[in-house]
Amino acid sequence: MSDDTDDMDEVLAEVGPRLRRIRKERGATLAGLSETTGISVSTLSRLESGLRKPSLELLLPIARAHQVPLDELVGAPTVRDPRVRSEPIVRGGRTHWPLTRQPGGLQAYKVLEPQRKIEPDLRTHEGYEWLYVMAGRLRLLLGEHDVILGPGEAAEFDTRVPHWFGSTGEGPVEFLSLFGPQGERMHVRARPKKPQ
Repeated sequence: MSDDTDDMDEVLAEVGPRLRRIRKERGATLAGLSETTGISVSTLSRLESGLRKPSLELLLPIARAHQVPLDELVGAPTVRDPRVRSEPIVRGGRTHWPLTRQPGGLQAYKVLEPQRKIEPDLRTHEGYEWLYVMAGRLRLLLGEHDVILGPGEAAEFDTRVPHWFGSTGEGPVEFLSLFGPQGERMHVRARPKKPQ
């Protein structure tokens, strides 16, 4: 019994530093997090320094504000999605999880773009891309257009058009990317209309 208690105390002791690290990685301040979560600055500070024990009531709004699973805040062991067998790839500060296993042809990725402010660098290349935002807001520059996509919104475009996509600087964004290097296009079938 005391071994279990010691293990639990050890897990709880690591929550504070993890909360601080995640907040700083996202460029958030205690005041900003307080405003978003409704938790006082002093309570947040005590949580991060380990002077206050974390509770579900406090951790849930923090997880929502940072758009991370609760498991990440408490350091629970990662349970891998059995459908995703590939290791994540970090490229240019962005994390990609490959969702397709065969080389060539249409490639699918789950992507996490951290909160950051970077100067857009528009590029062109052969191919066709489809983006779908799951959480956060994604900025897309496409030719002369500058668009912000929110959760549930999608865009598709020919990658020969100058383009760039990334963080709006407001928070992290999680999205799906489907890319056809030879210009393959997604084909979405519309539901047939019911006869009137």
